[in-house]
Amino acid sequence: MILYTPMSMDDIFPEDEKEYEKHKWVEVDGRLMKVLDLEDGNHVLTQILSTNPNDYLTYNPGTMIKL
Repeated sequence: MILYTPMSMDDIFPEDEKEYEKHKWVEVDGRLMKVLDLEDGNHVLTQILSTNPNDYLTYNPGTMIKL
């Protein structure tokens, strides 16, 4: 079976269930983003879903976000 998807392989086949639960989808300034929850209450941006190229210039993966 071949699976065609824009999602990363780690999203489809997570290595550990606890690591998968740390990620969540949030909306920041009208943009849908996937963030990784950290223990100190901060979040790390891991993925952006947007068709606007300027969103990728404003928000970079790895950026710390306070929700």
